Amino acid sequence: MKFRTKLYASIGSILLLISIVVFILLNMLQQSTVEMHVVVNELNDRINMSSDIMYETANIGRELREITADQSNENFLTRMNGWEQSNVNLKLALESLEKHDTQQKSQELIAKFKTLHTSYQDIAQQVITVQRLDSEAFIDIELWEEAEITRQRMLQIGELLHGLQEQELKNELFRSRDTYNWAVKIIYIYFAVGLGLAIAITLWVIRSITKNLNNVTTVMESVTSRNVAELPRIAVRTKDEFGKIAAAFNKMATELERQSKLEIRLKNEAEEHSWLQTKIAEIATMYPKVKDIQMLAEMLIVKLVPMVGGSVGIFYMKEVEEGQQYMKKRAAYALVDHSKDFDRFKIGEGLIGQCVAEQKTIYLTHIPDNYIKIHSGIGVTSPKSSIIIPVKFEGEVLAVVEIASLHSFSSSQVKLLEEIMSNLGLTMNSIMNRMRVDKLLQESQSLTEELQAQSEELQVQQEELRTTNEKLEEQYESSELKAAELEKVREDLEEKAQQLELSSQYKSEFLANMSHELRTPLNSLLILAKILSENGDGNLSGKQQEYIRTIYSSGQDLLHLINDILDLAKVESGKLEVVSKEVELKKVQDFIERQFTPIARQKGVSLTVYADELVPIHLRTDEHRLQQILKNLLSNAFKFTEKGSVALVIQKVKTPQPLLAFSVTDTGIGIAKDKQDTIFEVFKQADGTTSRQYGGTGLGLSISREIAYLLGGHIDIDSEEGKGSTFTLYLPYDEVSEWNEENLAITEVAASVEEEVNLSDHEELMVQQQYRSLLKDKKILIVDDDVRNVFALTSALEKYEININFAESGKEALKELQDHPDTDLILMDIMMPDMDGFEAMRLIRNKDQFTSLPIIAVTAKAMKHNRDECIAAGASDYISKPIDLDQLFSLMSVWLYRKKE
Repeated sequence: MKFRTKLYASIGSILLLISIVVFILLNMLQQSTVEMHVVVNELNDRINMSSDIMYETANIGRELREITADQSNENFLTRMNGWEQSNVNLKLALESLEKHDTQQKSQELIAKFKTLHTSYQDIAQQVITVQRLDSEAFIDIELWEEAEITRQRMLQIGELLHGLQEQELKNELFRSRDTYNWAVKIIYIYFAVGLGLAIAITLWVIRSITKNLNNVTTVMESVTSRNVAELPRIAVRTKDEFGKIAAAFNKMATELERQSKLEIRLKNEAEEHSWLQTKIAEIATMYPKVKDIQMLAEMLIVKLVPMVGGSVGIFYMKEVEEGQQYMKKRAAYALVDHSKDFDRFKIGEGLIGQCVAEQKTIYLTHIPDNYIKIHSGIGVTSPKSSIIIPVKFEGEVLAVVEIASLHSFSSSQVKLLEEIMSNLGLTMNSIMNRMRVDKLLQESQSLTEELQAQSEELQVQQEELRTTNEKLEEQYESSELKAAELEKVREDLEEKAQQLELSSQYKSEFLANMSHELRTPLNSLLILAKILSENGDGNLSGKQQEYIRTIYSSGQDLLHLINDILDLAKVESGKLEVVSKEVELKKVQDFIERQFTPIARQKGVSLTVYADELVPIHLRTDEHRLQQILKNLLSNAFKFTEKGSVALVIQKVKTPQPLLAFSVTDTGIGIAKDKQDTIFEVFKQADGTTSRQYGGTGLGLSISREIAYLLGGHIDIDSEEGKGSTFTLYLPYDEVSEWNEENLAITEVAASVEEEVNLSDHEELMVQQQYRSLLKDKKILIVDDDVRNVFALTSALEKYEININFAESGKEALKELQDHPDTDLILMDIMMPDMDGFEAMRLIRNKDQFTSLPIIAVTAKAMKHNRDECIAAGASDYISKPIDLDQLFSLMSVWLYRKKE
């Protein structure tokens, strides 16, 4: 007879009887408990209602005191709303208690409370009205005391209501406790009887199964001293529950053995992954030392071949010769007697070329003996396997690596190669870009020198032409032959002039392209550095914030250098515009003090800005260019002055033509006499040696001198080495010009506006909140082929909770607009492959639904005509790279606000 049958037959009837009795008693107990819970919960709710009445009664008194004590406009509405809300809450609590508590005494108390509450509200309203109409008047003491007495009576009634609810709860708990105790005693008695019978039956059953149980126990205890991979089995052959236990144990033993093998395999995989990451890190630490592609190829092949157990390896790189792409050998490891026929492969030629064509890894096994040989000092042998793996970047194969080995490559070694090659493409592209920038800079310098030489040659030719013209004028009547020669010379000069104009055009286009190539990476650098400098998450240390500020400052310095080079190019090509208007000299003084007072304080140098009393109030000139010259002169003064003072003095000069002199004087290192002419030349400084103490490009003074000429003035220098320098800017002015009251009013308004622009921190925070309210949940489409710029802009815009989509070309932008017609604004880059920003904006504007969609053109080209081209193509506005985030947020807010209207 089975154990289960024995057990069920012996105790089944007893358990059934006990279960029926217990079920009945438990049902009675549960019903009693449920009824008690319902009553208690209802009484608790009534107690909470009475507590709310007492709390709100006290609260309306406190709110009334605060309203009468503080009559300021900003606090009155808040206090008044709080008082009214407390009255509403009090009425709601009274109505709820009146509905749930039907006792006659409670109903009478509630009715009295309502009467008192209505009276209290009327009295309080009179107090508030009198105090509000005359804030200087004293509070009516009798009226206030009457209100307070009424509120105290309300509190007393509230306490009585609260006491009634608590007493009702206590009475109900006493009635329920007796019933509950009786039911619990009966249940205990029945459980005791049932438990005794169960123990007796259990002892009888245990004796009948002791034998099989001991057998199972003995086998299980022996498991602790055995290997998990080889567990024992239970040999019980009965068909009762112990037989099932034996079968279950045997099955468990089998599963444990399987899990043990799985654990060993996972451990091996973890060790393999750790080895893989270690080797990848080892390769990655090599990259910062690389200066060019050749060095990368040599270092990589030498490091990689032994790392994967290889014996020989070759590094091929894609090159273009006469319009044909080839894979050319750049480095090798342990290669001997290698035929020159294998130094270069066309795409698709041989396994190397086929690897490039398919962009897939090629494995070779069972290599024949006549394949390439592996040489050592004691012998020569053939490899057993080889692997050819491509190096890709953005879908293009940049290089191919082939490694041969004396054994087959393991899966770990293959994974290592694939991981390294996937990262190598990005590294190679970065190095090639850096080499390309270096080459462009060298070409830029060479082209600048060539243009200067051509300019000097043209000046010589012009001088020769002038001399020739004089001679021809004297001999014109007697020499037709010389006239023909003169005509030929003139044609040659015109051709030279056209060539020079074409060279100038090429130079402008080159500088514009260089501006784009330099500003594009600089854009993402400045944006991300500014975001990090704000430390929004607060997780950067002080040292890290200092590093970020240094990066941002260096990027700004590079941007200023690019702007100086562009200004120099505009001056040389005659395209620098001068916009003259009435300039208030006091504003110029204030501008200089704001700009350079922090610098003077930081260096410990005193700064003086002084204007003579005879100096006119206004000067007609280009304000921006005047500030640019003064900034350059003062920046140089502070750079070369370690101690002492720097001064800007503005005064009139007595000459036949009225002049204003802006003199910048410093107590710095001074300039030697033989160097004073050199410092105004492009890329020249007084100390141009490699060991010079002070940095800089030498562009500032050259640009300042050219701008001074355009303004009708000039710059002079007076300096003595070791005693300081004085740079003086002379500008003409009109003594008879008048400044009428209307212009003075306009100037005052402009000055007030300028003062308002200098926002405080609180106002800056309010501006940021306005940006957030306008930009939040807006859909912005970023169109840019440079992933770095997309990432930088996305990071900057995320804090305003903007929904961002992006496209890498004009075609993708059109598709994104079709998929998301509810786009609110587009940031459109101009220079993109396939379809540039100009064409994309024209196509967007041709669609009726997008004629008013705001489009802000974003370009790294900063030449004069770029803005006009963008507006003509359909842009709503224009911003140049590197992007000033505040300017960008301001533009976006303006156009989104206009669209909203």
